[in-house]
Amino acid sequence: MPDPCDHEFAKNAATQAGDLLLQIQKHAKNSELSPTQLGKSGDKQSHELLVRLITDSYPNDAILSEEDIDHPARHIQDRVWIIDPLDGTREYSLGDRTDWAVHVALVEDHAPTAGAVALPSLGETFNSTGPVHPLTDVQQVKVICSRTRPCPAAELIAEKLGGELLYMGSAGAKAMAIVRGDAHIYAHSGGQYEWDSCAPVAVATAAGLHTSRLDGSPLLYNQIDTYLPDLLICRKDLAEPVLTLLN
Repeated sequence: MPDPCDHEFAKNAATQAGDLLLQIQKHAKNSELSPTQLGKSGDKQSHELLVRLITDSYPNDAILSEEDIDHPARHIQDRVWIIDPLDGTREYSLGDRTDWAVHVALVEDHAPTAGAVALPSLGETFNSTGPVHPLTDVQQVKVICSRTRPCPAAELIAEKLGGELLYMGSAGAKAMAIVRGDAHIYAHSGGQYEWDSCAPVAVATAAGLHTSRLDGSPLLYNQIDTYLPDLLICRKDLAEPVLTLLN
């Protein structure tokens, strides 16, 4: 089990990286940096900051980052930090969108035990200490869908449950919409990697939400193959009807 300090570290690290990304974005407005260059710069600098913070605080822990090569011994380590220094690079590069995030999670025994998702443009960081998701009445189910890629699972759920599709960029932003209670179901079937969902799953699980693969099986992290193609995050009272529909 993680030390309480792990939860706080994840939150602070994600927040610091988010603040750095906002500074980079602000400085880019007065430069000739292209959107592509802005995204690359943000990815690189956020990665370097997070690696430095983790290494300084937890020198014996392994790190898996979207922005670095995968080290062969990583998957046999007891503690592995899985990070996405900038989730939603496309949205971040546009400069006027808020649906991008920073992901920081600790994995032990293939499960995320501490994590945080920062939404810097909104000034919010969610972490794995709660609060519990608000259970309000659902008048119409709201299903989160990718802003740029078709998601057959989300489209099917919305159609069959008479729901409304909401479009967002970052996986972290999508998941936190469920945590906040702004939406009810996030189903992804278009392919992801461990860093895309690990921190969002840590936060969502702590908030009392259902998290699984689309077939209902557990989400396992720190695997040799980091490809994790599908994901379901939703209210627990909606998990059974959604899984029945998909399977």
